Amino acid sequence: MPGKEYHLASALQAESGTCRIVLPRSNGAELLLVARGTHLALPSVEIPRWCRVAEQISAAVKNRWGLEAYCLFTPEFATPSHGVPHLQYQVIESCRPNQAPPAGTYWVPLALLSENSLETPEDLPAIKESLLELEAYTKGWKPGPFGKTGWLRGLTDWIQEQIDPLGFRLTGRFRQLNASPTFSLIRFETDGPPLWFKAVGEPNVREFPIAVELAQLFPGFVPRVVATRPEWNAWLSAEAEGVHLDERSDLAAWTTAAEALAQLQFASFGQALHLFDAGCKDARIVSLADRVDPFIEVMANLMDQQTKVSPAPLPRQELLALGDRIKRSLDAFEELTIPNALGHLDCNPGNILVAGNQCVFLDWAEACVGQPFVTFQYLLEHLRCLRPKETSWEAVLTGNYTRIWQCLVSPGDTARALALSPLVAAFAFAVLSIDWNDPATRQDSAKAAYLRSVTRRMQREAKRVEVAAESVVMPLALGDKCAGLP
Repeated sequence: MPGKEYHLASALQAESGTCRIVLPRSNGAELLLVARGTHLALPSVEIPRWCRVAEQISAAVKNRWGLEAYCLFTPEFATPSHGVPHLQYQVIESCRPNQAPPAGTYWVPLALLSENSLETPEDLPAIKESLLELEAYTKGWKPGPFGKTGWLRGLTDWIQEQIDPLGFRLTGRFRQLNASPTFSLIRFETDGPPLWFKAVGEPNVREFPIAVELAQLFPGFVPRVVATRPEWNAWLSAEAEGVHLDERSDLAAWTTAAEALAQLQFASFGQALHLFDAGCKDARIVSLADRVDPFIEVMANLMDQQTKVSPAPLPRQELLALGDRIKRSLDAFEELTIPNALGHLDCNPGNILVAGNQCVFLDWAEACVGQPFVTFQYLLEHLRCLRPKETSWEAVLTGNYTRIWQCLVSPGDTARALALSPLVAAFAFAVLSIDWNDPATRQDSAKAAYLRSVTRRMQREAKRVEVAAESVVMPLALGDKCAGLP
């Protein structure tokens, strides 16, 4: 599938499967269990592939057992490592722990549990480890505000304080999308506009100051921040209007996104220092050039480690040639009259909301400063994935995006930038969005395979621009395929 190499989160996301629910109350003294004949069992939920685990669990628990609950964390012993899946468990908390248990379930004292009483005896040590970890979060022995019991009540009290001056009240309805001890994403309903609470931990702590800074600098292009909670790296924002781009979006919606992206980037000129101070990644050409040789060396080692016959590993000589091609493309980009601007290394349809002729961009953990056309390349990749038959749309989006740059960039430089962008975009994504130089990443079989896939993508792009990048000298015309666009 075109563009699949850009989806690191999807490529490494857990497969579908059964997740067992650890739902305690009374400070862990009791546990909600399901009756299975003469035995007891943990409640379980089927998680479809590529879905948000927290959202699926909270919805399933409510639909099946009528319990309003929210996720706390995946126990450490159940966290996959080195590409090896573990049994899936999730610790959750009921919003009303004192309500009567649903039909077919029981609040069972932990002291009465034994391996003989459980349908799956290995669940007993998993339960005990989960509750010990919950105690550690609740008592502050382990860091993470969203791993302890009762945190949602404190959060809703704080949110209500923030919106009291605005005249709104929380209704009590919410939808949890992401959950971990240091990450949280929840949509709260009010008697006015909905609100989104988001908190981030490592390695995405930078998203907090970036989101706040972008809301101040470019209020028309990002959600409005209502309040912040720095000790949690968290912020509360108003829900932006619009719908996400997807395979059903029409040409007008995609064109609006392309134009808005160019307008946002154009508006970011002169703000590089502020953006770097906020935590944006350095995607400038000179910074990318410094990473070429180290990256190629790591990829050569990963290719040597490959055990699969197909696709064949790239020989070192081909990798060295690829590195040379990347360097020449970066040098050519550096010669263009295109200034550095705000970029988004994760510019995917899920991070774009379109409403009429307005567009809002979300989730700036992968914000960067560099060549703006690189970000546009990511948008084009997703168009190709979602609307593969609409090949004529690419020219329309390209024309509307480049039109914003006409006062700064010559037609020739525009054409060269479009020819060079596919290769540079793949390289920038690889070296800035993946921990390619981390030994743990290289030892993880799934991540190593992913890095090899991205490198093969670069080689394909390098072959496509080998001739086009040097030969494109005429002005870009709508529908002109000579600009190196696949």
